[in-house]
Amino acid sequence: MKRAEFHASEHPAGERAPQEERLDRHLVRLGFAPSRRAAREMVARGIVTINGRRCRKGQLVAATDQVAVTEEFRPPAIESNPRLALDVLYEDPNLLVINKPGLLPCHPLKPGERDTVMNAVVARYPETADAGDKPREGGLVHRLDNGTSGALIIARNRETFDTMRRAIKAHAIVRHYDALVEGVVDRTLELTAPIAHHPRNARKMTAVVAGALSGRRAGRRAITHVEPARRVGRYTLVSVTPETGSRHQIRVHLANAGHPIVGDSLYSGPRDERLDAGRFWLHLREVAFESSRAGRITVRAPLPPDLSDCLH
Repeated sequence: MKRAEFHASEHPAGERAPQEERLDRHLVRLGFAPSRRAAREMVARGIVTINGRRCRKGQLVAATDQVAVTEEFRPPAIESNPRLALDVLYEDPNLLVINKPGLLPCHPLKPGERDTVMNAVVARYPETADAGDKPREGGLVHRLDNGTSGALIIARNRETFDTMRRAIKAHAIVRHYDALVEGVVDRTLELTAPIAHHPRNARKMTAVVAGALSGRRAGRRAITHVEPARRVGRYTLVSVTPETGSRHQIRVHLANAGHPIVGDSLYSGPRDERLDAGRFWLHLREVAFESSRAGRITVRAPLPPDLSDCLH
C-alpha cells in the first residue's frame, strides 16, 4: 500500500494556506485528488485521516492538523452518479437488494458511462465498486436485461460477493419472475431446450434441440419452470422460475414455446403502445437467499406502474 503523509500547512510555492478549509477542497488544492468528487470518494473509502483518525468529507482542516492519505487514489471503473434515484428494497452490512427500473442498464459498458444502476449504487455505497471481480460491474451478483425490472442483488464486500456467486451456481438463490406473454398458457411448463448464441445475430440467443449439434453450437443447459397465473385478454400472466441462468433464458424459452413476452421485439413479442421502446413485460418479483446476518431472506419488488398499466 502506498502511503503519503503531509501537513495541512504545506501548500504550493507562492500560495498562502488558509487557516481552515473543507477537507475535500484541501485535497484538491494540494493535488492529492483531481476533483472534489474524487476527494469525497477518497474520504468515503477511508483512505484519508486527520491526526490519525477517520474523517468526514466536509470536515474543516486547521493549519496545525496532520492529514494523511494512506494509498494512491485511482478513479473507480464505476463513476458515482448521485442524481440517479435508488430504490433500496433490503440492506444489511454485507449486501443490498435494489429495485431496478425498466430500461436502466445494470452497469456501465464503457468508461465515462454514468446512467446505470451501479453508478447510482456506488454514489451511496462506494464500497460496492471494489466488491466483485469485474471493475465495471462492482459487487453486482447477477444481472437483468435493460428491458427487465425488479430485484437486483449487490454485494458490499468481496467475501459476500464470492459467497453469493457460489450460491447462484448451486441454485441456492431462488428468483421468481412475472411475465405477460402472448397466447393461452393453461398448464405448468418445464422448458429445457439448451440455449446458444444466434449464428447470425450477435444480439440474440437461440434455443436448440438437445443433442442435435456439437461444440458451442450445442448451447448451454437451461431449465425454466412456468406456472400460469391468469388470463389477460389474449395474453397470459405467468410466474417464471429459472433453474439455470443462461443469457436471455426466460425470453428465449418462452418465445420458443410459442409464448413470447409482450413488448419483446427481439424475440417477436407483440407490441404494446403503453410500453416504451426496449421495455418488455418481465419483472423479477422476488428473490430468496441465505444471509449470514439474518438467515433466510425473501425480498419482493413491487410491480412498476408501466407494467401495471398494461394489466388494467
